Amino acid sequence: MFSFCFVAALMSPTIAFPQSFLSQYKGSPYHDRRYGGGPQKIPGKVLCAYYDLGGEGVAYHDTDPKNHGSGELNPADGTYLNEFRIHEGVDTSYTKFNRKPDPVDDNPFDKVAPPADLLYVGWTEPGEWFNVTVNVAKSGTYTADFLYTSNRGGTISVDVNGKDATGPVQITTTNDPADPIAWRQWHHWNLATQLFKVRLSKGKNVLTVHILTNGNMNLAYFDFKPVHERDQSRQAVAVGWVSEWRPNLAVSEHSALIASLESRFPQTRISGQVSTHVLISSVSTQS
Repeated sequence: MFSFCFVAALMSPTIAFPQSFLSQYKGSPYHDRRYGGGPQKIPGKVLCAYYDLGGEGVAYHDTDPKNHGSGELNPADGTYLNEFRIHEGVDTSYTKFNRKPDPVDDNPFDKVAPPADLLYVGWTEPGEWFNVTVNVAKSGTYTADFLYTSNRGGTISVDVNGKDATGPVQITTTNDPADPIAWRQWHHWNLATQLFKVRLSKGKNVLTVHILTNGNMNLAYFDFKPVHERDQSRQAVAVGWVSEWRPNLAVSEHSALIASLESRFPQTRISGQVSTHVLISSVSTQS
């Protein structure tokens, strides 16, 4: 059984907001001598370390202007990984394999094995955020898997074009008291599958990742995948409902609309109630 509820109301200012945000946004997709692919692609992996260009207050906000990974933890030695975005405030590093005497990111306490030399955003604190411009192949609902570490647990959220799209999302701690090396609590990698769902429009979108509580996370990537066709057909019921809804719907018209929708979607049962300005409906579909 699949079920969900939604509220349809007169929300024209909200509908206009994303375009307003995009027209005013001054950041731009990341590029350098190795990466010149433009906006990151969805479906696919969106790397956090490829957050937008534009600087503090435009592409990101960080609690201090120093990159505590590049040039600090990782000495400035002229190599690409050690000096990645060294002069920007967002703290970045990369996964390190085959280090002696103690393994770093390929350690036995990983929940999943990350790729070697994978860039990530780290040293995160509550209140920090960064933007990533993406190009979405097709409008629809997407789930996101999240590759990360989290010494304390915490919450994040994701905006789409300046509007909160997820609310607070709980991040499970990867702290493992069985690991005898204290500093390695920041290097227990995990993959949170289907961490959240988000609706994305085709073309350019700007995602804003917020650190809400606790911090001490390393954020590698979000892997966006389209919701499969069966789920999308269920969502089509709700889309059809909203498109046919109008204020002050009479009870008789409401009954006729239910009958019409149920005839078009025979596996669906619909119930709802009408008020002056808002239609609250429940849609249930047999799996």
